Formats: sequence, C-alpha cells, structure tokens
Amino acid sequence: MSTINKVPASAGAEWLLAGFALLRRAPVPLATLSVLWGLLSMGVMLVAVTLPAMTLAMQFLLVLAGPLFFAGMLWAVREVDQGRIASPSHLLQPVREGHALALVITLLPQLLAALVMGALLFVMVGTEQLQHLREVYQQMQVIAAAGGEPDPSLVAGLPAGRLLLWLLLVAVVFVAVKWMTFIASPQILFSNTHVVDAMRNSLRACVHNWTAMLVFYLLAGIAIFAVGMGTLLLALLLALVLGPTLAMGLWQFVLMAIVMPVLAGAAYTAWRQMLGTGTAQASAAPPAQIEV
Repeated sequence: MSTINKVPASAGAEWLLAGFALLRRAPVPLATLSVLWGLLSMGVMLVAVTLPAMTLAMQFLLVLAGPLFFAGMLWAVREVDQGRIASPSHLLQPVREGHALALVITLLPQLLAALVMGALLFVMVGTEQLQHLREVYQQMQVIAAAGGEPDPSLVAGLPAGRLLLWLLLVAVVFVAVKWMTFIASPQILFSNTHVVDAMRNSLRACVHNWTAMLVFYLLAGIAIFAVGMGTLLLALLLALVLGPTLAMGLWQFVLMAIVMPVLAGAAYTAWRQMLGTGTAQASAAPPAQIEV
C-alpha cells in the first residue's frame, strides 16, 4: 500500500527546476545517453529505409524501446542525484534488473485508449459522416493550395457537436493515460512495484496533485519551446557553415540531449515527492495523505 503525499501547486515548478539542476550536475554523461538513443533510433530508421518491408517492424521496435530508454535515463538520473557517475551502460540497466516486460506493459493504456477512441469515433459520428469529413478536408486542401478561401458551406453538414464532444473525450483520455505513466517507471525500477499497482498509484497521485501537474505541464511546455527556439537559432547559424541537413540533424540531437534528461529528472523528483520518498515540502504543515 502506497502513501500519496499532497504537494503544493508550486511543486510542479520544483520538478522542472530539479530536472535542469540534475542536468547541470552531469551535463556530458546525461546528454551522451540521449545522443546514444538518438543514434540507435537513427540506425533503426536507416534499416527501415533500406529495407522497406521492415518499416513497420522497425517502427514497432522503436515504440517498444521507448519506455526502456526512458527508464535507463531515470536510472542514470538517480545515480547523479546520489553522487555517482552516469554511464552509457545505464540505458540497459532496467533490462538487467528484469524490469523490461513491466516497462513495456506501460504502453498498454495508450494502445487500449487508441482502440477505444477509434471505435467511439465510428459510433458517435458514423462511417458516412467520416467519409464526408474526409472529402471536405481534401477539398479544403485543394482550395488552400490554390490560394483560395474555403467556403463555409463545406462544413455546414458536418456533425460539429459530436466531433467536439469526441475531441473533448480524447483530451480527457490522453491526460488520464499520461498520468497513469508519469511516475509509474520510477516505482517499477526503484520500489519493485507491480506494473498495475504502479500505474494506479501514478494516476491517483497525479489526480490528487492536479494543480502541481498543471503547473508542471505549463512550465515544461514553455521551457521546451524556449530551448527549442534557442537551439534552432544556433542551428540556423551553423547551417551557413555546415549546410542545412547537417545543421538540422545536430539541432535535433542537441534538443534531445537537453530535454530528455530534464524530463527524466522531473519525473524522478515528482516520484520522490508524491510517493513519500522525497523530503521537499512547501510548508511546515504535515502533508495530507491518502491510502491506495
């Protein structure tokens, strides 16, 4: 049974700042892990390009490897937090610890959500209306390509209300799925929690601390945008010397080298605070707790 701590809304900012702080403590080792993942992903996609028949299999492999990579980043972040050195071998540490299957299972909520929402779209809108929507979209693309203005009558017969309701449901389900996995991996890795319990604890912790989650997502979005624009400007300058292709490739690697360790550090810090293993609290009052 896990104890879920109530944290203030400002904790969302603390998680993000902690992620940057951990990256500053070991910028080269943590960035190296991200670059290695980027190179491995590039290698897999090159195989897919070389062998078109393997494209679907390679994409599926990358999807399965995603949770394992992020878990490896979490492991490296904890090493840095505890004063040890992060190394490339940490990318495989979750596999060596026997957590690979549990981490891959965390993808199931996303798969089930996609299937359910796809089926719900057909039920709510209907096949004929979806076909009509596709035709309208194609017509609007043709008009936009020709430089014309779309005719409002094109969308007059579309079931706008049902589509908006479906989009709202998609947003709610998307948030629920993300919250189910937000701190599930640290529990699996560091507390040996069963994957189902880990996802349940993660969802309840995020719901219980929804204000902190809102602050975190807002600030993380701003930070990622700022880092992306800053590094893109540098890439545009490098493009004058190295060429656009190489400069854009370097930009993607630099962006990944910054963003991934920060997000891993934020998730690690959030796990410590919300599930009782952290010490940071915003006030002297004892935290409110719920049992799960």
